[in-house]
Order: sequence, then C-alpha cells, then structure tokens
Amino acid sequence: MSSPTASTRTLVIALVANLGIAVSKFVAAAITGSSAMLTEGVHSVVDSTNQLLLMWGRHAAKRAPDRYHPFGYGRELYFWSFVVAVLVFALGAGVSIYEGIIHIAHPEHAVSPVIAYGVLLVAFLLEGWSTLEAFQEFKAAKGGTGWFEAIRLSKDPPSFIVLLENGAAMAGIVAAAAGLFLAQITGNPFYDGAASIVIGLILGLTAFLLAYESKGLLIGEAAEPELVSGLAQLVSSQKGVVAAGEVLTVHSSPDQVTAMISVDFDDSISAGDVEHIVCTIEEEAHKHWPQVRRLYIRPRKGSLLGSKWESEPC
Repeated sequence: MSSPTASTRTLVIALVANLGIAVSKFVAAAITGSSAMLTEGVHSVVDSTNQLLLMWGRHAAKRAPDRYHPFGYGRELYFWSFVVAVLVFALGAGVSIYEGIIHIAHPEHAVSPVIAYGVLLVAFLLEGWSTLEAFQEFKAAKGGTGWFEAIRLSKDPPSFIVLLENGAAMAGIVAAAAGLFLAQITGNPFYDGAASIVIGLILGLTAFLLAYESKGLLIGEAAEPELVSGLAQLVSSQKGVVAAGEVLTVHSSPDQVTAMISVDFDDSISAGDVEHIVCTIEEEAHKHWPQVRRLYIRPRKGSLLGSKWESEPC
C-alpha cells in the first residue's frame, strides 16, 4: 500500500460537515426530546473535536528535529490519533450508552418526529459527502490491497480514522432513525433509548479498532515488506558487499522511516571503500524511498543461512 498522508482537504470537509450536523442535531433534540438525537449530537461534537486534533497532530509532526528530539516529532500524529480513539470511546460511546440507559429508565415521548427525520436526512447526506471524499482518497492510496488489510498496513491514521468515524456516524444515523420510527409507531419510547445504546456500541467497536491500530503505530511499526526487501537488495547489489543481514525499520510518521542494516563487507577493501559504499547506499535509498530519512549501516561479519542471519560476535 502506498503511504501518502491523507489530505488536509478531507479533514476540513469532515470538520465542516460534523459542525453543521452537530448544530442541527442539538436543535432537533431540543424540539423533539429524542434521546437518540441528543446522543447523535454529542457524537458529531466528538467527531468535530477529533478532526481538530488530527490536524494539530499533523502540524506538530512536521516540526524539525532538535536537541531533545533528534528523530523529530513524527509520532505526535500517532499520539493524537490514539487520543482520538479514547475520545470516541469515552465521550462518544460512553455518553451514548449512558443517555440510552437514562432514557429507558425514565422514558419521555418524543414530539415533532418529522423534524427529527428531516435533520437525520440532512446529517446522512452531509456525512455521505464527507465519507465519499475519505473513501476515494483511501481507495487511491490502498491500490490493490484489500480494505481491512489496507487499514492494518496503513501508517497514516487520519486516512482510516476519518473513514471509520464517518462509517460509524452513518450507521448511528440509521440506528437513530430506526429507534425514532419504532418509538413512534409503537408509542413506546423504549426504542429511542435502545437506539442510543446501539449507537454507543457502534462507537465502542469503532473506538477499539482505532485504538488498536493507533497503538501499534505509536509503539513503532516496521515499514512495508517491499521497502525492507528493497533495501536488502540495494545493499547486496553493491560491489564490496558480501551480504546484507538484518534490516530493521520503524515508522516515526507516515513519511518518516528510520532504517538500520547489518552489512558484511569484503575484508580486502579499505575503510575508504567502505565509506564510499555507505554513501552510495544512502543516496540510492533516499532516491528510491524518500520516506527513509535516516539509514544506519552496521558492519558485521556474518552470512545468510536460508532466511536467518548468522553473525560473529564483535
């Protein structure tokens, strides 16, 4: 899967859509007294906050390395992505389930359901607009990779966070409409409260997926296997190199990779030759993979036995 970062345009579209949806849902909740509508409004506020946090994380991640952070601030994006997952769970899922339980324990009949249906329709269309933008961008980035595999392999949290959040939002709107409809035709407000709980469960599952993926990136994930094997082939192809050993990589951000490679150099070449080979490897690596910001070569005596690197002790 290619690794371009999600465009700021997609985040801005999601932010504008969610702010408009949140206002309309709160107005509708105040008029109708619908619990599901209120929790949907909270959900949209959380989503709006999330877009701001992701934009801030992207901005902070671009700061240049300094004395205290020599590898840069790339993981700021992964940190704020994890915070987004926590917010979706705590504020989105938590408030939704709480409101649903309260509404079931102390039922209130909704009024003016036509207004609620109208707001839900507008919300669904706005969410659909935002989702379509995120969908097209993620589809272009994933190439021929399957959807779930692409999310698992993605190093750019905003690209799949916006997509998953919007998908959960659209599912929540459908649940809110179903709960309102059932409460209206049966005269039992239980269904409205139950819809809030269903929305909370949807958000809880989404938050779990977001947290799981963001955690993996935050603690450090390796680069794509194609990049790793490409680096090994590049090193092995150099004259004066006997074998390329272990290749270790880690993503600091979607477009920042640090790589370390163990290399067995020919014993007959000079130190100057080794320096020239290392410089050539660094130049070629950066040319083919611009995201490899740092590349460290470690001279080691060893050999490749099958797929295992056997190295002699220093």
